[in-house]
Amino acid sequence: MSRKERERLSVMVGVRRRELRLVQAAGLLGLGYRQIKRVWQRFQAEGDAGLVHRLRGKPSGRRKPAALRARVLGLCEQERYADFGPTLMAEHLAQEGLEVDHETLRRWLLATGQRRVRRRRQKHRQWRERRPCFGAMVQLDGSHHDWFEARRGPCVLMVMVDDATNRVGARFSEEETTRASYDVLEGWGRRHRLPRSLYVDRDSIYRCEGLGSIAEQMAGKEPRTQFGRAMDQLGVGLILANSPQAKGRVERMNGVLQDRLVKALRLAGIQDLEGANRFLEEEFLPAFNRKFNVAAASPLDAHQPVPRNLDEVLSWEEERVVQGDWTVACGGQWYQLDRRHETLSLVRRKVIVRTLRDGRVQLVYRGQKLKWRALPERPKPVKLRPPRAGRAVAVPAANHPWRRLGVGVGRKFWRGIKAQGQATRAAALLGARDSGRPSLRSGLPASRTPSRHKKTTDNKQRKGTFSRELTGGHF
Repeated sequence: MSRKERERLSVMVGVRRRELRLVQAAGLLGLGYRQIKRVWQRFQAEGDAGLVHRLRGKPSGRRKPAALRARVLGLCEQERYADFGPTLMAEHLAQEGLEVDHETLRRWLLATGQRRVRRRRQKHRQWRERRPCFGAMVQLDGSHHDWFEARRGPCVLMVMVDDATNRVGARFSEEETTRASYDVLEGWGRRHRLPRSLYVDRDSIYRCEGLGSIAEQMAGKEPRTQFGRAMDQLGVGLILANSPQAKGRVERMNGVLQDRLVKALRLAGIQDLEGANRFLEEEFLPAFNRKFNVAAASPLDAHQPVPRNLDEVLSWEEERVVQGDWTVACGGQWYQLDRRHETLSLVRRKVIVRTLRDGRVQLVYRGQKLKWRALPERPKPVKLRPPRAGRAVAVPAANHPWRRLGVGVGRKFWRGIKAQGQATRAAALLGARDSGRPSLRSGLPASRTPSRHKKTTDNKQRKGTFSRELTGGHF
């Protein structure tokens, strides 16, 4: 029963107990006397069920025809409409001449189980207090907006906001790229030095989505982007926000600049990036920071010094292997290393190819800059000449000194010695078979074991005979 029906039940029970009269009951329920008499009669006849509305559970008189509902639900079951929501599906049905309100379609889909209610759970967020010192943390973000009101093409404003003081640094760029992040960070560093940490979003500029190399995976290191590598070398911590609300200070600052800076550029008549960046540094940002800056909780400046090689750190670095011809390939360009680095033994070693923002290229090995020259094209491998065919090989004569001394007698001589040994063993084997004695496992004929003295004498004689044959009888 509904709340209204429960109220009528309590009043009707009071009338039945003679605690109330029908006139008093009509005043309590806000009904007329004739209406309260009908309610009382249904209550007496049917009891509690007589107070329930008679249309409950019955179809509405304005409902859609059953044939239309079946046709619409049949279209919704098709595969091409499987991921359509009620609003979009209602628009497509209207194009086919089927007028159905999106709320009616949503109820139909829920009733048939084709759609389920998905409740979005809100993630708990906690208010974060400002950092106490100027330079302890700076938020960085790119704001895409029609900054010049169609006076030029689209561009992006790279905005940096100090978390403790609201101090703003900004610079216009064509697109939100690593180069744009380098430029705005360099401007902040030249003006205030480098911050301790940067709070950024999870854009591909700041976070690498792919897998690292095998060496990085084995070492347990996560892959880094060029911006992440530069911040690691500078000692600037890189904090990745999990939501836009996490770095809400720079997000709100983007909205303020989209309101005030657009109007300031319009009044100044600026329509190019160079003039806009000059206007930001000289006029707009100084006045803007004086108006909106807040005092930090601590007077300490937490910025860190800027290294001398800031231009070299804010660059693009790639590891390449030195080839056997002392060349390095990177980005379709080939570099020939100088001969003066021969003592470093750079072949098959990795060097860093560093590309600066002004286009200059540096080759670095263990912190040492190498000398090189660019090659106009890829070096071609040197083809070795094949040996000349039919070249006669000089054979030493029989009376050559080396032959007489037994040195360098040549392959032909040793082949002859080998053939004589094989013939001797074959003759001995044949003689053993004729004598009836079994041959040894090695294939040599069996013979009686001579005495040690006789064996030694025979060995010496054989050795002397072989030496005389080898040297031709000369000692």
